[in-house]
Amino acid sequence: MVSLKRIYTIIGLVFLILILGVVAISTWYTVDESDQAVIMTFGKAEQTITEPGLHFKLPWPIQSVEKLSKETFSLKFGYKEEDGEVKDYPSETKMITGDENIVLADLVVQWKITDPPKYLYNADDPEKILYDTASAALRSIIGSTKIDDALTSGKAQIESDVWELLSQLLEKYDVGISISAVKLQDVELPNEEVRKAFTNVTDARETANTKKNEADKYENKRMNEAEGEKDAIISQANGDKAARTEAARGDVAVFEKLLSEYKGNNGITKDRLVIETLEEVLPNAEIYIMNDDGNTMKYLPLRSLEKAETKKTPASDEPEEETKKGNATEEKAAGEGGAKQ
Repeated sequence: MVSLKRIYTIIGLVFLILILGVVAISTWYTVDESDQAVIMTFGKAEQTITEPGLHFKLPWPIQSVEKLSKETFSLKFGYKEEDGEVKDYPSETKMITGDENIVLADLVVQWKITDPPKYLYNADDPEKILYDTASAALRSIIGSTKIDDALTSGKAQIESDVWELLSQLLEKYDVGISISAVKLQDVELPNEEVRKAFTNVTDARETANTKKNEADKYENKRMNEAEGEKDAIISQANGDKAARTEAARGDVAVFEKLLSEYKGNNGITKDRLVIETLEEVLPNAEIYIMNDDGNTMKYLPLRSLEKAETKKTPASDEPEEETKKGNATEEKAAGEGGAKQ
C-alpha cells in the first residue's frame, strides 16, 4: 500500500511542474510588425512595446501582455460593406446645410491607435466615441456650409474642417486615437425632384458664368483695341508735333536769313517780298512795273512779254525796224521807271 507521504510528494511535483510550465510559458512573448504590446503589472499599464520580435517579462500573474494593431482602420459613416454589398443608412447621413437645405453626406475616417494604454483604459468603447465624434464634427461643418459648396467645389474645404474639428475633439477626449485622413464619399440631395431642381439651377448658373466670361473676353478685346488706337493716335500726334516743330524751325531759319538780307539792302528785299506775297495771294493777277514822270504814265507789260517770248517762233514776220523800235522803248521805260503795283 502506497503511503500518503509518497502521494503528497507526487502531487507536489505535479503542481511544481505545472507552475514551472506556466512560468516558462508566460515569461516570453512575441510582437509582430503590425502589432504593438502593452505590458501590465498587476493590471496597471507600465510599458508599450512597438519593436517586433521576442520579448520577456515577469511571469503571470505578475505581468501580462495586451496586444493592439498598429494598422490604419477605416470608420465608414453612413454606409457599411457586408458580404461584398454596400448598405446605406440615410438616417445617419441626413443633415441640414447652412442655408437650410437637406443633404445626405457619407464619410470615411481613417484612424490609428497612437496611445495603447489610453485606448485600453480611458474609455469603455473608444470606437463608439470616435463614431459619435465624427458624426458631430461632420454635422457641425455641414451646418455652416452652403449647399452649393457642399455639392460642388467646397468638398475639399469640408474635409479639411472636419479633420481639424474631429482631431481637436479626440484630443480633448484623450482616448489614444489619432486621425489620419477624412474623406467625403458622397454628398447628394435626398430625392430625385430636389436633385433635378438643383441640376437646373446649376445649369443656369453655368450658363450665366459662360455668358459673363464671353462678355469679359469681348470687353478685354475691345479694351486692347482701344489701347492700340490710343497709342496710334498718340504716336501720330507726336509725329505731327515733331514735323511742325521742324517746320517752324525752318521758317525761323528762313526769316532770319531774310532779316539779314533785309538789313543789308532793305529796299530791294522789301519790294521782292511784296511781289512774292502778291504772287502767293493773287496767283492769277497781272503784275506791271510802271514809272510816272508827271506827264504820261508808262508801264512795262511783263506778262505780255513773257507770253510773247514763250510763243515766239524762229521765223519772225515783223520788220527789223519795228523790232529795234520796241527794244528802244523797253530800254527807255526800264531806265525811267520804279517798281509800282
